[in-house]
Amino acid sequence: MQVSDVKYDLFFEMSPDLLCIAGYDGYFKKINPAVSQTLGYSMDELYSRPINDFVYDEDKEITVKVREQLTKSKPLFNFENRYVTKNGEVVWLSWTSLPLDSDKLIFAVAKNITHKKRHDADRNRLLASMTKINEELKQLNYTTSHDLRSPVNNLLSLFNLIDPSRINDQPTLEIMEILQLASQKLKQTLNNYIDLLKEKENGEAVAEEVDLQESLDHVLLSINSLIHTSKVAIRADFSAVGKIKFNKAFLQSIFLNLITNSIKYARPDCLPVVTITSQNGNGRRKLIIADNGLGFDLEKVKDEIFGLHQKFHNHTDSKGIGLYLVHSHVVSMGGKIEVDSKINGGTTFTISFRD
Repeated sequence: MQVSDVKYDLFFEMSPDLLCIAGYDGYFKKINPAVSQTLGYSMDELYSRPINDFVYDEDKEITVKVREQLTKSKPLFNFENRYVTKNGEVVWLSWTSLPLDSDKLIFAVAKNITHKKRHDADRNRLLASMTKINEELKQLNYTTSHDLRSPVNNLLSLFNLIDPSRINDQPTLEIMEILQLASQKLKQTLNNYIDLLKEKENGEAVAEEVDLQESLDHVLLSINSLIHTSKVAIRADFSAVGKIKFNKAFLQSIFLNLITNSIKYARPDCLPVVTITSQNGNGRRKLIIADNGLGFDLEKVKDEIFGLHQKFHNHTDSKGIGLYLVHSHVVSMGGKIEVDSKINGGTTFTISFRD
């Protein structure tokens, strides 16, 4: 059964994605209305100017390099760059392109991911801001408590220099004793406050019995759109261990960061798969989260993998915050996290919980 050219053209014209055929010369040869609607230019304007004229200035160089690879018969998957619309707005597009060397043409489809980029940027800014604010507040607490002790110590030293036997006025003597006692109590209060700050810094978050499947379902529901668009397969089996004693918010954050990382760093040649299982052995309950993604060279990054702002892929969304948070959550609850990975061989995180 054959489909007529008219129906092919109808599919091309009605697609909500940006569909285009470009020449090796860098010009559009055929585009669908979605391209014009997204960029705000007329069809004639888009056909008459080089494609790179519409690319955001900071992305022009990398776009040219990628296009050169296409002209060498190398397909392109999930390449993200920015375009500038006619009214000056910047939009993010994610491209999949296939070259046809015999005709010197490139067939490409793009998705507008501007909303996702803005959402992720807002989230990363919020996380970074919260981390910075927490550190600043902690430092302020230490500084304030420490610096207040100096004038109190000076005041107590002055009392030691005073000879009560030389004070003949009984009311004055009583006031001096009250001031000295108050100063001593203030010093002790400040010392106790500093000890409390240290305990809180090294202390643990509230732990409770948490259902693994329930927590996972909560996270999956919150990223339902991302799961749908990425076509990721989430395979979970908590038959070995269904519940653990942990902080619920921390567990949800661990699921969120590791799953979204697996989607973000998926291999372009296959759909992402995330396998989540539990184990109970050697006296420890474990949670294993594995994917089939890009992976990384563990020998090169093993000492930095959980550091703040550490990045191991040139992904535009990568901020180096997610794994830092995961590690902090696990360690703060007395657990341990291990990682195994290899380039294009996926990554496996094994979290051991304190019983």
